Amino acid sequence: MFPRADHGSHERQTACEMSKNKRNKLRVAFRKNRQKRARTNDLTREALDEDLATYDFQSGERLTGKGDLTRYRTVVGVHDDETDELVREIDAEGCLSGRVVSAVGLTSLVQTAGGDRFECTVRRIVRTMSRDARNAVVTGDDVLFRPLDDDHGVIERVNARRGTLSRETQGKEHVIVANVDQVLIVASADDPPLKPNLIDRFILSTEKGGAESIVCINKTDLVDPRSLQRNAGLYARLGYEVVLTSAMQQTGLARLRQLLRDKETVFTGQSGVGKSSLLNAIQPGLALRTSEVSEWTRKGRHTTRRAVLLELDQGGWVVDTPGIRQFELWNVVPEEVEGFFVEFRPFVIRCKFPDCSHTHETHCGVKQAVDDEMISPARYNSYVKILEDEAV
Repeated sequence: MFPRADHGSHERQTACEMSKNKRNKLRVAFRKNRQKRARTNDLTREALDEDLATYDFQSGERLTGKGDLTRYRTVVGVHDDETDELVREIDAEGCLSGRVVSAVGLTSLVQTAGGDRFECTVRRIVRTMSRDARNAVVTGDDVLFRPLDDDHGVIERVNARRGTLSRETQGKEHVIVANVDQVLIVASADDPPLKPNLIDRFILSTEKGGAESIVCINKTDLVDPRSLQRNAGLYARLGYEVVLTSAMQQTGLARLRQLLRDKETVFTGQSGVGKSSLLNAIQPGLALRTSEVSEWTRKGRHTTRRAVLLELDQGGWVVDTPGIRQFELWNVVPEEVEGFFVEFRPFVIRCKFPDCSHTHETHCGVKQAVDDEMISPARYNSYVKILEDEAV
């Protein structure tokens, strides 16, 4: 079974299919911020790289500029009807469609609908078009690639993404995974301690990326279950699916399997919360590596090194991701944060000022709702903290 049914039964696409969409052009820096090297260490590799770049040109595309810092490429593309995202128009004759199972640097493992896997590099123009992102190709991407032999290929185009989970890394968007239905936000009841503020950040990023949020509190065997009722009840009342689990005691797994069946789900959360342990408990044959929490810092150790797409026997796919200790939101402006706190919505209209930030203003409907215990103080504090971080 292939990860996405909407890939279709046809692995090959034709250029005429793309012509149905709106054509457009994009000017991209071909060699942005590259100076001439003082020394060339590997002439063979450079020659091959230039060979690929030359082969990469399509009719209607041109290169202008004389210097390394002024060369620009005009790329012919089409807008995806659903996302309006510009994707490169290519001659798809001889290409196969596939799904990226894992991606490390410029090398990706791509699986076709028939189950064949190819180790693929990434065409330079694909990397150039994603110059504002940390990675040109990520786990979960739908791609078109050109086979070089039975085991290797070159990715020619990354199709428009939906259902993404992203964060900011060094001023760039770091897309952790693409094309998923839901995000399982795994927190631990203890060891490491439960961090509601981190859960709220994941919920915001998930909703901004167009996926559904599920809150999973793991390691319930470490605490009195009654101590979790307040947090679990809070998110449940807000309309989020909440599941309490213990990989050690095998509790809550039946409900978790139901939520994962026939869905594409990414497991994410702080290091050490037990994401890989949960996946091993759900399907022991996965045999994912796990690690203990540091006794000194009470923080998890990174065991999973990269995001990997895994098929479940019961139906559905999951993505195990590396643990995250800090989660900086990507492309979120302070003015839109309130929209991701669903409990604020009935009270915003009661604010005296139309641009109320719900922090320092008088006659604020949201602050009054907090005082009246109609909005959780913990959630309000999360809102303020996110607002402060994004205003920096």
